[in-house]
Amino acid sequence: MSGKTILLLDENEASRKFLAATLRQKQFNVIETSLGKEALIYAWRDHPDLILFDPVMSDLRGEEFIQKLRQDARTQKTPILALSSDPSPVRRQACLEAGATEYMVKSPDALRSLESAIWQAFSEETAAEEIKREKALMIVFLSAKGGTGTSSLCANLAMNFTKHQPEAQVVVADLVLPIGSIAPIVGYEGDLNLVTVADLPSAQTTGKYFLENLPRPELWQFQLLAGSPDPRQANKLNIGRVHEIMEVLRSAYDIVVVDLGRSLSRISMPFIQHADLICLVVATDLSTIKLTKTVWDYLQTQGIDERRVYAILNRAVGLEGLTKTEAEAIIGIPIKTTVPYMGGNFTLANNLNQPITVKYPKDTSSMIFNQTSEDMLKLARQLRMQAR
Repeated sequence: MSGKTILLLDENEASRKFLAATLRQKQFNVIETSLGKEALIYAWRDHPDLILFDPVMSDLRGEEFIQKLRQDARTQKTPILALSSDPSPVRRQACLEAGATEYMVKSPDALRSLESAIWQAFSEETAAEEIKREKALMIVFLSAKGGTGTSSLCANLAMNFTKHQPEAQVVVADLVLPIGSIAPIVGYEGDLNLVTVADLPSAQTTGKYFLENLPRPELWQFQLLAGSPDPRQANKLNIGRVHEIMEVLRSAYDIVVVDLGRSLSRISMPFIQHADLICLVVATDLSTIKLTKTVWDYLQTQGIDERRVYAILNRAVGLEGLTKTEAEAIIGIPIKTTVPYMGGNFTLANNLNQPITVKYPKDTSSMIFNQTSEDMLKLARQLRMQAR
């Protein structure tokens, strides 16, 4: 919500300057005034996105100020937040009845309440004006064991999703902990990642913010919310913000691809349970296949329907091992796709930060990625339709 304009009315100069500085630090544009009548002029002339005021003023009654705003079509629906120096319940009730969106009392803890109220006001506005569509398709990638090439498949298939739905806004969210896996594959080295985003205020991390700020790695055709670059930073992750951030992504994008790696936790399970499609990546060695069966048995206890699981046998990470038929017999679910052995090409493409279909466009694996991505999107849409 950075870039929004807030009209700030407060007769107390010290309070007004402090609030204005705080709001500007959060990337809001601020219009300041100490007079109610002047604030009305600014409100009707400049069309602020939100009005924040102290109803204790000398030239107008706070209730009258609100009524005038609500009676004018230009400000009839503008959020009006009262941050008041008057703790009186009578004043609070009068302001709310006049049409104030929220009434808060100035106190040492008021900034936290104010931030929440601003976020809520802008979230409702966004929901009404910008997000008039169904939530994004969510496709999660996971495996039972590391080394199965899950992140590589996630990035390459996500890149191919845009070929089949070129108008779609696609984002890949790397939730692999403690170190993210997607950024090294696509060549992203920036500072914007899950940890730094979770440290931002809720009011800032809107759909518009992500659409405008998340990087779009060259050649990959999707935007990336990278994972933590190292374990030390991962330890600072504000876990409580993760699900909120993911909900914003689902509201702003058409397709949200989530890389969970081998994570099965209280953080990851809600994404698995609410995913339209679960891509379960399996390597060919017996130990991985047995672990995959254990994971699948657990997912069934969590209410996961087999129809939502799209299993991929990734032979690109190793030629030797069990066949597709043998793996299916052990795990107990059908394997939809097998990625063929690619020799060193799989690793080389990753090292060069290039998608398989770009580096080796005529390779059999490229055709499989193309077909698999199309099949996954079709199945995800079918399951979404059936769930309605």
